[in-house]
Order: sequence, then structure tokens, then C-alpha cells
Amino acid sequence: MTELTNNLRKMVASLGNARNRREEGCFVAEGTKCVIDTWYAFECRYLFATTAWIEQYGSSLPGANPIVVKRADMERMSQLSTPSQVLAVYELPDIKFDETTLSSNLVIALDRVQDPGNLGTIMRIADWFGITDIVCSPDTVDVYNPKVVQATMGAISRVRVHYLDLVDLIKRNPDIPVYGTFLDGRNIYETSLTPHGIVMMGNEGQGISDEVGNLIKRRLFIPSYPQERPTSESLNVGMATAITIAEFRRRM
Repeated sequence: MTELTNNLRKMVASLGNARNRREEGCFVAEGTKCVIDTWYAFECRYLFATTAWIEQYGSSLPGANPIVVKRADMERMSQLSTPSQVLAVYELPDIKFDETTLSSNLVIALDRVQDPGNLGTIMRIADWFGITDIVCSPDTVDVYNPKVVQATMGAISRVRVHYLDLVDLIKRNPDIPVYGTFLDGRNIYETSLTPHGIVMMGNEGQGISDEVGNLIKRRLFIPSYPQERPTSESLNVGMATAITIAEFRRRM
């Protein structure tokens, strides 16, 4: 296809919806950095770009065959408040979680995390600390939500996200250490940590669900400083993940 049709434009615009992404089998990446960073990681179905963008950045995407569009068309397809000049539609990848990796690697688990920005940030944290797999409860925000893709800043190319029943995952792997952050947990800086296992993080407002939390024996707490001083009620889940994973890596 070498031109933008009305039906194609409508299809691309509809990919902001999770059901439409599943039905079409594809998702959107927008913006120069996002598209360049993801170009080699996914199979591209369509690439849309303005003439000005192609002239400046076209050589950055070997093998690309962009459909030239006007800014007005990009605005109608874009999920961003300020549309970019390039948009890629990628095939949804077929990835499966290898549970044997739990015995040798650290894996982040997310229980009901809802905010796209938080998931994107946690993927960047995982990427920074060399964690390649994140497992999520089915009701966690979709990793291919355009806002998540944007927030990963390219980490979606290297970090695999899997949606599983977390209770079943823990029960199937009884010998794997499972950690979680709780207000009644043990001080993370005074607790023994392993270089492998599952690190569970919970919902922004409600934390880890009781169903999952009841299976977590290694309960951690991130203390404020100094502990006797009044502080904020809690940490953002992205911040808490960064602090927790940094401490795991520091022990290696």
C-alpha cells in the first residue's frame, strides 16, 4: 500500500482501544525516538511520515517504505495531544513466559497496576537494571496502550511483558522466592535478598491484593528517613520499584 485511505486512517486511530488492538493484531508507536528505538524489535505493518520527517530521518530506518501523509492526517491518527511527524504500526509479538527463568533471574511482577505512565516507567527501570521479563495480572494496564509505549522510551524493545494469573504462577513455583512491598514488612536494607525470584509490586491505591499477598512470605518495607519524622503516606509504585530493584542489584 502506498497511500493513506480513509479506512486505513480510521483503523490506525482505533488502535488506542485495547480490543481493537487485539482484533487487528497490531499497536502504534509514535514519535522519532520511539519509532527509531523500536524499529528492529517488531515487524512493521505500516509506517506513516511527513515529507519533512522522511527527508531528515528516513535513513535511520533501513528497509522502510513509508506512506507519506500530511500533518492533518497524522493529527487524525495520533493518540498524542501533540502529534508527531512519524507513526509506526507494528504487529503484536507472540511471546511466552519461560518459567524456568525464575530460578536464575530476577522478574518483576505487577498486581493490578493501572496507570500507563507507571507501567512505562517500571519497564524503563527493568531495562536499566537488566531485567528482561515482567509478569502482570490480567487486569494490569495493557503494555501496548499508546501511552505505555511512549512512556517506555524504547524499553519495550528489550523488556518482555506477560499477562498471567499471578496466584497460579506462585503456586506452580513453590521453591521460587517471592518478595513484595508492604507497610508491615521487614526493612529492606536489613533483610537477606536473593539474586533471583519474583519481586511483586501492587496497585497504585490499594497495593498488592490479599489473594496474592497471602502467598508472599518475604515481605519488605522501604523505610523513610529519619524514621521518626512525619513523611508522605506512601511512594509512587514506580519509585518504590526503582528503590527495591536497586537494592537487589546492589547485593549482587
